[in-house]
Amino acid sequence: MIEPKLIHAIIEGYTLPPMGIHGLPHWARVFENGLKLASQTGAKEQVVAFFAVFHDSRRRNEEVDPGHGARGGTLASQLRAQYLNLTDDEFELLVHACTHHTDGTVDGDVTVQTCWDADRLDLPRVGITPMNERLCTSAAKNEEIQAWSRDRSISDYTPDYVVKDWQRGTEHHCVGR
Repeated sequence: MIEPKLIHAIIEGYTLPPMGIHGLPHWARVFENGLKLASQTGAKEQVVAFFAVFHDSRRRNEEVDPGHGARGGTLASQLRAQYLNLTDDEFELLVHACTHHTDGTVDGDVTVQTCWDADRLDLPRVGITPMNERLCTSAAKNEEIQAWSRDRSISDYTPDYVVKDWQRGTEHHCVGR
């Protein structure tokens, strides 16, 4: 669903460590969290998948970085014609989800909510336990899903495809190692 060529295009301008706290392993966990949630919420899986790789793709630091989500949405706009097969409505959802993912909002379209929950469920990697009142969907509030995502987050779980397909060939593109 996420082409390695797209990841390589994103990584070309990524200035943080690709395997860092907001890098490829995080994107993959958000991707997998999102697909697990989408199977229950009915969210548009393509939007959720693209959100995973764009939402933090233009961070400038690992701390507070206002505007990074909007910059990720701008990058999605730049790469849309070549890599993103989304309708205009789906694309608007993607950009909205990226732009507002750190606002703390919980209301909105179920696809956007699923995107935000997928990201929030990976907060334990930085020592933050997601609170149910800050999650959007009943699927994300499910104790089994929370335990599954928490264990993966805390252990810095990195799917095999990240190293095999996503990271391969990107090392020379990363400026901020």
